[in-house]
This record gives sequence, structure tokens and C-alpha cells, in this order.
Amino acid sequence: MNTIDRGKQFWLHLPMLALAAACVLPFLLLVISSVSDESSILRQGYTFFPDQLGLDAYRYLWNHSDQLARAYGVTVFVTIFGTAASLLMTAMLAYPMSRQGVPWRGAIAFFVFFTLLFNGGLTPTYLIYVQLFHIKNTILALIVPGLLMNGFNVLLMRTFFMTTIPPALIEAAQIDGAGEFKIFWRIILPLSMPIVATVGLIQAIIYWNDWFNGMIYVTNSKLFSIQNILNRMLTDIQFLTESKFSAQLGEAGANLPSTTVKMAIAVVGVLPIIAMYPFFQKYLIKGITIGAVKG
Repeated sequence: MNTIDRGKQFWLHLPMLALAAACVLPFLLLVISSVSDESSILRQGYTFFPDQLGLDAYRYLWNHSDQLARAYGVTVFVTIFGTAASLLMTAMLAYPMSRQGVPWRGAIAFFVFFTLLFNGGLTPTYLIYVQLFHIKNTILALIVPGLLMNGFNVLLMRTFFMTTIPPALIEAAQIDGAGEFKIFWRIILPLSMPIVATVGLIQAIIYWNDWFNGMIYVTNSKLFSIQNILNRMLTDIQFLTESKFSAQLGEAGANLPSTTVKMAIAVVGVLPIIAMYPFFQKYLIKGITIGAVKG
């Protein structure tokens, strides 16, 4: 490789390095701020080089480790079960929409697309789920409402099936006597792992980060997800430090790490997703690239 080619590569890589740094540095600042001393942040603000470190924020979280462990268990179960159920329903709806000879194929696609533009609103949705389906204070409240089926994922998977799976392959399987379910399980899904992994990762992130359904449908503390627990802990700290009770708490209330604990809560909430992402990266890139091509 000559000097000119190296120079071109350097200038081509430079913007990508700057973009990567713009993505990594905020998270690095988040981690550093979470292990900074509260007084240091109050003096210096958020900085990569605090003059004093401390683990008060993580000690505060450790004092609530029982709640956090239970909430992590709830979130892991909801994420795994909800993602698996969502993938199954999404694939089983997207597959017939990708087949040319399916009756009412266009109407089904229209109704799926319609859900991307309009919804019934919070009040009718709440009344249906609570009074008709009775999911309040159940684990289904964290799985079903607004999360189990996503129109964008259905259309993304349908496009992948249409542009990637050769129709001749399906016809050959039919000639060999395979039924639709056997074709779907034995041929379509194994050949669609990139889009399955892509949609699965997207859905898993949505389930992991969901706090709204827990706030609306769950009042039983044993069913709180990690996001709900962290949000309530943050609210409690703000209440104790800003209300009239802060004077009664005295020095203990003044020493609550109200600023650094926000950073620690963000780290605890996002770290598992970041750790999982490298295992799905190649499927995510391939799935989005192929699935985004219009059929």
C-alpha cells in the first residue's frame, strides 16, 4: 500500500473515529461521574478528571440490593419471555404477508401500517387492559400493553422475507410435500436469523428500558421492573433532599448522593444492554441493511 492510499484511508477513517468518540465519551463521562464524590461534582461540575472519587452512589444502591435483585429478576424474565413471544408473533404475521397468494394480504398490511400512525389513546387502552383483560398487577402488564406487537418490526421482517427468501425454495419444499408450518419452521426461520436477531435485539431493548407500563399498570412492589425501581429510588432521593424532611434528617439527608446516584442509576440500567450488544452486532447490521430494501 503506497503513501497516497494510506493518506486517503487516514482522512476517511478520521470522521468515523470522531463519530465513535462522540458516542463513547458521553458514556465514559457517565461512568466517571457515577464514581465521583458528590462534593467534587458540585464544585467542578461533570468532568473527566474529578479531583475526588467516591463510591457513595453505589453504596446507596447496594443498601437496596434486595429490591434491585428482585427487580432485575422481573426485568430479565419479562425481557426474555416478551422478546420470544414478540418474535414468534411478528414472524408468523410477517410471513403470510410476504407470500403473493395469501388472501387479504394487502388489507392486513394496511391494518399493520395503520397502527404506526394512529392509536386509541391512553384512557381507552387503560380501560381495556384493566377492566376487560384484568392484567393490572400481573406480570402480563409488563409484557402485553404496547410491546408485544410492533408494526414497524412486522413490516421490516416482511420485507426481509420478500427480498431474501427465494420463492423457488418455497416451491421446491411444497413439491416435496412440506406444509406451510413446516416450511416456516424448517426453512424460513433458519434462513432469517439476521432479521430475527435484529428485531429481537430491538424488542429486547424496548422491554428492558420500559418503565411506562410499570408506572401505569403495576402498584405491587414485587412486580416492579429495574427501571421502575431505579426511577422510584431517584424520586425518593429528590424528595428527601428537597422537601421539609431534609432538615429533620440533618447530616444524613445532606450527605445523600443525589447527583452521583443519578449517574449510577443510569449505569446500572444500561450496562446489561451494552454488554449484550457485541454478540448481536453483525446480525443487527446485516438485518437492517437487507430488511430496509423495499420489495
